[in-house]
This record gives sequence, C-alpha cells and structure tokens, in this order.
Amino acid sequence: MCRAPKQPPPSTQRLTRQTQAHDPPPPGSICAGQEGGINSPMYHHFTGKPDLALAAIRRTAEQMRATAEAVLGGTGSAYARIEAYLLRERDVLRGCPVGRLTMDPDVVASDELRAPVTETLDWLRERLAGIVEEGVAQGEFTAGLDPREIASAIVATVQGGYVLARSSGSPAAFDAAVRGLLALLGACAAAPRTTTS
Repeated sequence: MCRAPKQPPPSTQRLTRQTQAHDPPPPGSICAGQEGGINSPMYHHFTGKPDLALAAIRRTAEQMRATAEAVLGGTGSAYARIEAYLLRERDVLRGCPVGRLTMDPDVVASDELRAPVTETLDWLRERLAGIVEEGVAQGEFTAGLDPREIASAIVATVQGGYVLARSSGSPAAFDAAVRGLLALLGACAAAPRTTTS
C-alpha cells in the first residue's frame, strides 16, 4: 500500500469532525493520498482512491439535499419557503460544500466525480422551480414568471453569495445578495385580488 510521505495516519476523531462539519477532504487530495485520504481507517472498504473520493462527494451531496429539503418541504407559502431556504443558518465563509467541489480540478475532469454535484444542483433547481410553480398556480406570483429561470437565479445567488462572502471575508456580502433577491422576488408578487360585490 502506498502512503503519502511523512504523514501520520489521521485519527478517527479528526475524520469524524471533518464529516460532522460537512467539510471532507477535497477529492483531489483523496486521489493523491493527502489529508488522510489514503491513510483513512475506512480506506479498506473501497476498491481505490477514486471510489473513496466518490463516496465522500455522494455523502456531502446527500447531506446538502437533506438540509435543503428540511426547509423547502416545510409549511407556508411559496415565498415563505424560499425565504426560509435563503435565510437558513449557514457557515457562509466556508462556502457551499457541494458548490465548491466545482473548483476542484479532479472533480471537474471526471464525469463520475462530477455527476453527484451536477445531480444535486439539478435537484435543487427542480425543487425550487416546483415551489415557484406552486406560487404561480396559487396566484402568489405573477403568471409571467418562468419557474425554472427563477430557480436558477436563486441557486446562482446563493452560490455567488458564498463567493462574495469568502472574497471579502465577511458574511455581509452573502446577506446583501439574499436580501436583494428576496426584494426582487417580492416585487414579482401578484397584485392582491379585489372582490366585487
């Protein structure tokens, strides 16, 4: 078994902390045998380093879906559920655990490693589009809205907000992006219906 030079095996406690923090080692480092990838006590369960990286990506993607669904599947109006998703507590300065995988050259270069990232972001867009569609059908949003375009704008705002916050070193940039999107979405609210007697 080949090991990265001069690196002690990571403790189980450190690997558990990484998993609980939704911040696994980057897939590229797993493939290269760094940051505990190849030396992991769990390594013997996988046929190779790419399989270990894929398992880490899938786990991260599943956690992101579950977190998003817990908010999007709640009660309330379409706007309220989108607002709850945008305003939910996040560690903004760490970035999106799935979105930042698109910056890993090993993930981008591999169809297999990239697939769970693409599937998760596609799922999120479709889930949001469905909620916007509900809002249009119930007269909450104006009929001219394209639910898929709005859903893409929501995902892009969140991902871009992470980048702005990380580059400035402050979550204020993320918060400003989210408030701006909510203001735009609020402006798309259908006019209140008037009843005639």
